Amino acid sequence: MSDRLTRIAIVTSDRCKPKKCRQECKKSCPVVKTGKLCIEVTPASKIAFISEELCIGCGICVKKCPFEAIQIINLPKDLDKDTTHRYGPNTFKLHRLPVPRPGQVLGLVGTNGIGKSTALKVLAGKLKPNLGRFNNPPDWQEILTYFRGSELQNYFTRILEDNLKAIIKPQYVDHIPRAVQGNVGQVLDQKDERDKKAELCRDLELNQVIDRNVGDLSGGELQRFAIAVVAIQNAEIYMFDEPSSYLDVKQRLKAAQVIRSLLRPNSYVIVVEHDLSVLDYLSDFICCLYGKPGAYGVVTLPFSVREGINIFLSGFVPTENLRFRDESLTFKVAETPQENAEEIQTYARYKSPTMSKTQGNFKLRVVEGEFTDSQIVVMLGENGTGKTTFIRMLAGLLKPDTVEGSEAEIPEFNVSYKPQKISPKFQFSVRQLLHSKIRDSYMHPQFVSDVMKPLLIEQLMDQEVVNLSGGELQRVALCLCLGKPADIYLIDEPSAYLDSEQRIVASKVIKRFILHAKKTAFVVEHDFIMASYLADRVIVYEGQPSVDCTANSPQSLLTGMNLFLSHLDITFRRDPSNYRPRINKLESTKDREQKAAGSYYYLDD
Repeated sequence: MSDRLTRIAIVTSDRCKPKKCRQECKKSCPVVKTGKLCIEVTPASKIAFISEELCIGCGICVKKCPFEAIQIINLPKDLDKDTTHRYGPNTFKLHRLPVPRPGQVLGLVGTNGIGKSTALKVLAGKLKPNLGRFNNPPDWQEILTYFRGSELQNYFTRILEDNLKAIIKPQYVDHIPRAVQGNVGQVLDQKDERDKKAELCRDLELNQVIDRNVGDLSGGELQRFAIAVVAIQNAEIYMFDEPSSYLDVKQRLKAAQVIRSLLRPNSYVIVVEHDLSVLDYLSDFICCLYGKPGAYGVVTLPFSVREGINIFLSGFVPTENLRFRDESLTFKVAETPQENAEEIQTYARYKSPTMSKTQGNFKLRVVEGEFTDSQIVVMLGENGTGKTTFIRMLAGLLKPDTVEGSEAEIPEFNVSYKPQKISPKFQFSVRQLLHSKIRDSYMHPQFVSDVMKPLLIEQLMDQEVVNLSGGELQRVALCLCLGKPADIYLIDEPSAYLDSEQRIVASKVIKRFILHAKKTAFVVEHDFIMASYLADRVIVYEGQPSVDCTANSPQSLLTGMNLFLSHLDITFRRDPSNYRPRINKLESTKDREQKAAGSYYYLDD
């Protein structure tokens, strides 16, 4: 019996449409033909039901289903004893739980749809784990016996005896205005249990928006407000689901410091984060999650921060001797051929003149610069320093006020632009969208293998654009942007909504495409690992955000990063095994050494 239970059947509810098909799954199943009810579809049922006990894992139903609604997955042998929660028959299943430790920050890392938010709900006491028995869920006594001997037993006992209060900062901060009315200052006053309002408003830069209505806040302001609302309350368990999205590098580090300031000897802090350099900076130890998105997720044992992130990147868990991803991800930065003087003639050179733009109280000055094709220029700066304004001037969407220099015009370029905010208005499927916008590219085999395959666009082809999640929309938008023939590609925050794995894939796709197509790309990116992987040259923004800023001319990666990091007062080193940038802890020996030497950014260790 035990060896037959190590597979799970997943039926995707929004794809399974028994009334629109001939029920090929049921008709083709060899077990059904022997008279057993392995797959049941009754006229009343909304979706097919597959019995995992009877299923022999032949996978015929998977191939026959016209809507691709079925997955049959063989699990690693010993997992079945470890089921923590399952939502219902043929649905997602979570194995094991991360084990929080008092007085330390636990970081969770893993792809989207692998159970991180489910694990948070269980640990917050908002979801009672049913140990996989969704038909007759166990009572708490049985759950505590199940976790006997692990730190989770004490943890759940403390939650049950109700001396633990848990607060979660939700993943999607854009939904907050629907639930919270009033202005920022009032809401914080109501929640203030720790008498920390003034300090938090200063650290999270909320003083500028203190009188504003919550409904009028931008993404980054909402994110900082949500972190403040959690941090201002008294609780024993603090949970943060993706605290860095929408924030710039400086704000990410500030948020990380605020989150670490919540640690007390008997409080727990748990963070889910996709920006690996922030996760590294924030956490004391890490649990990785692996599995198959939407089907099952497995939580590993806790590791040290460096080891945990490196295990996630290498795709191999040594403690379980298990490989969960085919290739490992590294960040080796190759010096681009443009560094060699003799090759420089082969590249087309473009010049952009010195120009300025005033919008309301904000003034942006852009220093003259030049760039070549086959090059990615990353723009580094805080929010509100005019990165998007510059991109829109290049795209021809904004006219500069003054242009200094011999030719008084911005050279004419064909531009393809991926905006920061993506709002789905297209009423049809992804396939029709690609067909209407980039027909030639999406039929081209090179584009399919370079861009569409790695971004997993195939799986989204028949979905309606308006139903896509944030991460799916982002991948489609990237595909549209790169598919449009242009001289310059302007990409604003390509990492938003993507999980850590997709971010690395997206950076590789952008880099390879720009190099092969011999084009130029300007990218605005706050995820530091992604920015340093993409950049051939960098433009650093200086000045006072939202008031008066200057965009410097493009510099080499090393000088640009050094300048940018010196403004932030942080230093980076590289991890010797996969070369990812790691933030040095403030005032550590390494941090002081690098600051004294003036090398804030290390290319090689």
